[in-house]
Amino acid sequence: MTGYIMNESWMTEREQSAGGGLEERRVQIDAREDREPGLLVAGLDIGSTKICAMIGEVFPDRVDIIGVGTSQSSGMRKGVVVNIQSTVEAVKTAVKKASDMAGCDINQVYVGIAGSHIKSFDSPGIIAINNQEVRQKDIEAVVQAAQTVKISDNQQIIHVLPQEFMVDDHTGIQSPLGMTGVRLVTNVRIVTADMTALHNLIACCSQAGLNVVEVVLESVAAADAVLTPEEKDQGVGLIDIGGGTTDLAVFSNGTIKYSWELALGGNNLTNDLSVGLRTPLQEAEELKYLYGGALSSIIKENQMIDVPTVGERKNRKVSQKSLVGILEARMEEIFQLVDKNIATAGVRNRIKAGLVLTGGTALLPNVVELAEQVFDMPVRIGYPSNVGGLLEQINTPRTTTAVGLVLFGSHSKKFAAQEQGGIFSRFKRWLRGMI
Repeated sequence: MTGYIMNESWMTEREQSAGGGLEERRVQIDAREDREPGLLVAGLDIGSTKICAMIGEVFPDRVDIIGVGTSQSSGMRKGVVVNIQSTVEAVKTAVKKASDMAGCDINQVYVGIAGSHIKSFDSPGIIAINNQEVRQKDIEAVVQAAQTVKISDNQQIIHVLPQEFMVDDHTGIQSPLGMTGVRLVTNVRIVTADMTALHNLIACCSQAGLNVVEVVLESVAAADAVLTPEEKDQGVGLIDIGGGTTDLAVFSNGTIKYSWELALGGNNLTNDLSVGLRTPLQEAEELKYLYGGALSSIIKENQMIDVPTVGERKNRKVSQKSLVGILEARMEEIFQLVDKNIATAGVRNRIKAGLVLTGGTALLPNVVELAEQVFDMPVRIGYPSNVGGLLEQINTPRTTTAVGLVLFGSHSKKFAAQEQGGIFSRFKRWLRGMI
């Protein structure tokens, strides 16, 4: 291909057909009435550009998405709440849409969190088992021991993710249950978030009439939706490019090994277009969707587009190559920063299965080709999987985090009472004291 003009948005055909008619949804809902209903789990992705609420029906063998609702987000910036009231209203709108589609009300949600305030690090734990078989309570005790680490006063632990266990000199154990030894050792990945950011996020949900079951790192949730067990086992990097942030998570041997947050995303591409083309932000966003791309080298020099200007001035003619060049520069910067962090963290050798891009910005044409040039490894686009139900409505990288939150909730719901009695309940007690 030597050049092109995007006459349509960079939505895929499956996205364009995802609207689904009301009659179709009614048929789907009516069909559910003929069988035993499942348990409901709701995920809430509060992003910088959109808020997505999703309701899943959980069965022993699957999870069906039965409700999806989105609304425009204006109260978030780079993953942090900057306007509580507007965020509350947007959350209410998204939740109502999802509830109306599902034909049910929800009051509990799993909420995603992202932003540069997120920190993560490894922490070891060790306990004596005195030549006894490892029991479940021993596993819980060694994980608890790994949490006894000093963190900043303004940070709160949101995840304690065991990476592997060791029984005496035997390493690389995923589940030590039933093994015999003298000591049990683990290495966990601890993820923390800024206390104020957590407080504001939960406050938004509370004011919208929702109880937060758990706050989940968005990259952890997204991984449940787009990564295969084989990729997680072999070693894979997940890059979630949202509106305000880009999140990196590296998995190997079935568990998360590293995570990192970058305060750059799709909104930065829009801002660059607005400044570079001297056009309003709203127009820049539309131009990005209509004519955007990640490789300027394939665009012909003579391909011209109309660019609206500020005020009542006439539209200007600008080459599409120039527009794509602006987007390419920013995307290349984001990828280079991620690549540098991968190298600095020493996790490049763990990424044997390549990289998976997801999030709305992953739909930018030719972004895979640019990513493969920067990272020098295989790259694919990650679409939500591992669920049933309203597949057409969710079959886009834009819904990855919301789908992942539902899946995360479906896996963790049976442990909810235990988790609420641990770290998260302590945070809620702190929150009640602040209110």
